[in-house]
Amino acid sequence: MIDGQSGVSVEGFAAAVGETFASFNPATGAVIGTFPVNSAAEVGAAVRRAREAQTAWADTGFDERKKVLTSWRSSLIKRRAELEDLVHAENGKPHADATIEVIVAAQHIDWAAKHARKVLGPRRVASGPFMVNQSAWLEYRPLGVIGILGPWDFPVFGPVGTAAYALAGGNTLVLKHSEYTPRIGEWLAESFGRVAGDERLFQSVAVADETGEALCRSGVYKISFTGSLPTARKVLAACAETLTPVLVDAGASDALIVDEDADLAAAADAAVWGAMNNAGQVCISVERAYVHERVYDEFVDRTVEIIGNLKAGAGQPIGPITMPDQVAVVRQHITDALERGGRALTGGLDGIGERYIQPTILVDVPEDALVARAETFGPVLVIAKVADMDEALAKTNATGFGLGSAVFARANGLNLARRMRSGMTSVNSVVAYTGVPSLPYGGVGNSGFGRIHGPDGLREWTTAKAITRQRFSSPVRTTTFTRRPLDNRLLAAAARILYGRG
Repeated sequence: MIDGQSGVSVEGFAAAVGETFASFNPATGAVIGTFPVNSAAEVGAAVRRAREAQTAWADTGFDERKKVLTSWRSSLIKRRAELEDLVHAENGKPHADATIEVIVAAQHIDWAAKHARKVLGPRRVASGPFMVNQSAWLEYRPLGVIGILGPWDFPVFGPVGTAAYALAGGNTLVLKHSEYTPRIGEWLAESFGRVAGDERLFQSVAVADETGEALCRSGVYKISFTGSLPTARKVLAACAETLTPVLVDAGASDALIVDEDADLAAAADAAVWGAMNNAGQVCISVERAYVHERVYDEFVDRTVEIIGNLKAGAGQPIGPITMPDQVAVVRQHITDALERGGRALTGGLDGIGERYIQPTILVDVPEDALVARAETFGPVLVIAKVADMDEALAKTNATGFGLGSAVFARANGLNLARRMRSGMTSVNSVVAYTGVPSLPYGGVGNSGFGRIHGPDGLREWTTAKAITRQRFSSPVRTTTFTRRPLDNRLLAAAARILYGRG
């Protein structure tokens, strides 16, 4: 709500244009800083500045952009302690998790900088037998100004996953940072502007709605959105008015499946970390585990034992819930599961505090429970017994989501991974794909569409440009009204030889 004297929102983002809102420490509630709410006109002005700078940025070429991006990468590492402190204070995650986030972000900047020319640069392609008189080239040109609706759960890695790849391709950026991590958004934009020498290339703004409607209607060439499925629908509706394309990362209810031959110690350790790190506030968090009945009891015992040594709290491995309203969502999901016959082996309703939620293991939960069908986004793991991996796959693939997934199996891991309906799968680990810059990141179904990271992530912010140049006149006339009957007979004969056999 808005404090009547200060005009500062102290419980979320309730401020309107012309007012200010607060960024606060989710562990203590202490205000970190206040920020003005930008109007649609101010957002539009930021986009115009970015557009003015974009042509020159694209014209600098791949080598110069590589220099700037590698300098940005180095700056993040040199200023790592400063950024990690900010992530810890504003997002709430423990310093150890913030360290991983910053380093992985730097790794992606490095990869994008070093591979942009190879992926996007001009290259000759085959002309084909009927166009041998033509030389053919393919290259990828930048779209222009990219709008980013950034997440708060990974406030560094999330925006960088788009920014590094879009900048490497010659685009400029306007980031609508999350209302829960605005200082981090400003820090990222400022840090890039410092090394690039032009603050117009990467700007940050704050607007008065979660969907960033002003940014969607500002004239950007594409939007990168990370957030919930309901908000994704609103973003798509706003962007439809101007036919602005959108990349959507809409979260999921990711599953881990455990076969009877799996390394149970490794599987249990990975399941707990995958479910509980960042207090479960990860779009690729492990929310469900389907375990073969022959090893189910041992797997449950191992996870409960591991969680016995974990605690959420100040100075503990599990941090606070960043978004206050999410506490009620987690409570609703746990309550629904218990009312439907589920049991809490750890945590549960008694483990829900004002700012922290203790790690919770739920068993005997029916598949139609909220916690099994929707995204809980808290430190909660549902473990279910299955007769075989066919049942595990059927239940894994039944939610309509399809972002990340994991498999633990010795003999059949890759085959099971291929059968999971998700954009990414780790075998005998969790979320390992995020640390491999050459792999694309993104989902299917209700988890969204489009890809960041890897070659696909570079191409996402460009448009394919095809060019042909005639080397000599073709003896067979085709694209002319002077075409002769002989030309058609020659074409037909060649087609029979090339394509008519077999």
